[in-house]
Amino acid sequence: MKKLTVMALFAASLALASCDGGSTVADENPFFTEWSTPFGMPPFDKIKTEHFIPAFEKGMELENAEIDAIIANTEAPTFDNTIVPYTESGEFTSRVSGAYGALTSSMMNDDLKAVQEKLSPMMTRHNNAISMNDKLFARIKTVYENMDSAGLDPQQRRLTEKVYKGFVRSGADLPLDKKNQLKAINEQISELSLRFGNNLLKEMNSFYITVTDTASLTGVPSGAIEAAASEATKRGVEGWVFTLDKASMLPFLQYSPDRDKRKELYMGYINRCNNGGDTDNKDIVDSLVNLRQRRAELLGYPDYASYVLENNMAKNPANVYAFLDEIWTPALNRAKGELAEMKAIKAAESGDDKIESWDWWYYAEKLRKSKYDLDENEIRPYFSIDNVREGIFTVVGKLYGITFKEVKGAPVYSDECSVYEVFDKDGSHLGAIVLDMYPRSGKRVGAWCSSYRSQSYKDGIRVAPISTVTCNFTRPTADAPALLTMDEVETFFHEFGHAIHGLVSDVKYKGLKGTPRDFVELPSQVMENWATHPEVLKLYAKHYKTGEVIPDELIVKLNNSSLFNKGFIITELTAAALLDMDYHTLGKVENIEVLDFENNAMRKRGLIEEIEPRYRSTYFQHIFNGGYAAGYYGYIWSQLLDADAFAAFVETGDIFDQETAARFRKLLEVGGSYDEAETYVKFRGNDPSKEPLMKRAGLL
Repeated sequence: MKKLTVMALFAASLALASCDGGSTVADENPFFTEWSTPFGMPPFDKIKTEHFIPAFEKGMELENAEIDAIIANTEAPTFDNTIVPYTESGEFTSRVSGAYGALTSSMMNDDLKAVQEKLSPMMTRHNNAISMNDKLFARIKTVYENMDSAGLDPQQRRLTEKVYKGFVRSGADLPLDKKNQLKAINEQISELSLRFGNNLLKEMNSFYITVTDTASLTGVPSGAIEAAASEATKRGVEGWVFTLDKASMLPFLQYSPDRDKRKELYMGYINRCNNGGDTDNKDIVDSLVNLRQRRAELLGYPDYASYVLENNMAKNPANVYAFLDEIWTPALNRAKGELAEMKAIKAAESGDDKIESWDWWYYAEKLRKSKYDLDENEIRPYFSIDNVREGIFTVVGKLYGITFKEVKGAPVYSDECSVYEVFDKDGSHLGAIVLDMYPRSGKRVGAWCSSYRSQSYKDGIRVAPISTVTCNFTRPTADAPALLTMDEVETFFHEFGHAIHGLVSDVKYKGLKGTPRDFVELPSQVMENWATHPEVLKLYAKHYKTGEVIPDELIVKLNNSSLFNKGFIITELTAAALLDMDYHTLGKVENIEVLDFENNAMRKRGLIEEIEPRYRSTYFQHIFNGGYAAGYYGYIWSQLLDADAFAAFVETGDIFDQETAARFRKLLEVGGSYDEAETYVKFRGNDPSKEPLMKRAGLL
């Protein structure tokens, strides 16, 4: 039986919808028509909130028809008639999801929340029904068991294994009673994860501090003060308002001499969703951890981390703990040294050397000034957002020959978004990228890369991806463009590395696009190495007023301060990774006292009280609402890979060495088509060495 394509099914559904002679649903809902927008971008100017539920319902209907067509095929199951059509199913839903994900992450409002609350259980039930479909699994299992005699090539074998194991890991092989238990657990996890994220967004939007005394603003960058004045006006209050957006919060914590206000702002940050009431996330954390444990046990694993890590490079919890423990002690020792230096500064100023966690940024900035003669306000004028973006374009161009051209008039969900067409080195269309750089109400915290459409092949022709980079950077003011901090510069390079990974993707089978959590951060983190390299700084770091290239003395100061605060940064990052692992190797424990658990996990390892984990439990969105459960360690694991990968360029004497860049691009292009460890060795010639990471972090 020939499998119906998505568009054939879709066309048939539209024909039926119009048989009564009236208007079709397609006249009203833009998801039910072909898009004539640039690159096939979502027509955000036409999409309304009420369009999503009908579109997802149609997507589920079409996907069910595709699955039914696979099952109804009377021919013996093969790779071509079972594995391929399964992995290509759901194309319509993916198209809707691209627009939906953009709006719910960057333009959230009450109407979209209502859609989320209705849609989440619907999609979970839909996905459960497919992943536990006995007839579909039987066909997939047949293909898997006959791989050796089917003459499959390595990629076809890898895809078949991945699909089969994915079904097993989703409960397809369980008896009916356990399948029903798993379905119920999946629905609860989906609902709780959604609540966790919405609670965090609500508290992020509602909390702020008001400053009315100008003395509290002494030393705070003028751009941050202007932004705070604008925020106060927007909220209808007198004075200056500082929020929990890092672009607002960090300048105040770094520079304000008002210790009480610094404490108020900092405590608001670390106590998010830990204040009782409807937005408190402690019970949700307890429930999610226990539900995940029950899920793992149903599937035959001792704990959730073992379930997750089976498919990662690390393979098991013991390997992750061994890796993190090796980082932990030297990082903590370095942080203690940094603390001692800050205490000396505070004692000299006040006679009291007591440093609290809300003092760290303030005295760290003083330490940077005294030890390295470097004030971040001195370098920010060289990092206007336009210059940084052009610097990224230049780096990518010199590495891979890729170029960018801004496209005006493309549909976007906010007038703050910009769109660029991306061209390959031969001038051909490679894809498109959308940039959304500034915080706003309804936008979740942090920075991330996603896509409206990922790369695929259709009828032998490459379908170009549309990537997105979304951040919450310092806004421009009336007198100056957005001037980025060094952290924001590196974040921009980081997220763009993810985007390049998606843009150069050239994977034959859709099911082989993804890579594990402890590999996926390599393409992003390696880009950070170029951000502050002296040769690269000379290319893009130019004063926003004069156009002057950043002077050599500032570059020297930046290089000299490359290890500044590294102990703190790596310690708080590792602490969060350990907390994640501890939750997901806990085993069967009911009624977790979240704050006690978190405190015990940190203190038993000797974390000093002046440092909190980068993410405390109640706002640890990565693991409770972001797909990184038992995987947050991947950021550090990938640092090992990225330091070693950049060393491959350095060893040639040319950080833009074309042969090395071509090998690295090949690593990016193949996605998950091959084993990631083997892919890395093919690029590097050997297993990654820990020495470049330990040296870069000052931990040797």
